[in-house]
Amino acid sequence: MNRLEKTVKKLSFYPSWVLSMAIGNVVKYTGTSKISYDVMTNERVVVSAKNRKKIRNHIGQIHAAAMILLAETATGMVVGMNVPDDKIPLVKFLNTKFVKRSQGAMKAEAWLTPEQIEIIKTTPKGDIMVNVVVTDEAGNSPIECEACWAWISKDKLKKK
Repeated sequence: MNRLEKTVKKLSFYPSWVLSMAIGNVVKYTGTSKISYDVMTNERVVVSAKNRKKIRNHIGQIHAAAMILLAETATGMVVGMNVPDDKIPLVKFLNTKFVKRSQGAMKAEAWLTPEQIEIIKTTPKGDIMVNVVVTDEAGNSPIECEACWAWISKDKLKKK
């Protein structure tokens, strides 16, 4: 069990806003955007954002950058729940297509298969495509995303 997983487990006895605040204090941009961490397990992460004034675009909906933030956060956290403590997750790419106008609040759900989790936990260095679906309050998917996350040794990062 890595540090993130231990922290999530400890905070699971409190209301979900406690976890959201704790993570937002570490991952500052998600805190600034008031991302809510609704579900966090090794297999699945769900994050959400209300249609708040500070993250709206010019047509009153959640801004494109905030939609991408939801997808990046959900995929990164599900990888982060599985990466050993001596590794660090890094996003390699996030491809996004905007396919329709969003309505209201939004959420992103990312998940890994048991095979993907095993690869992350046992491979010293690698990358993996992470499944993610972003939906709005009406249940539509205004964006389509694919995310690739890598993990490397923390020692390798320090040497540069």
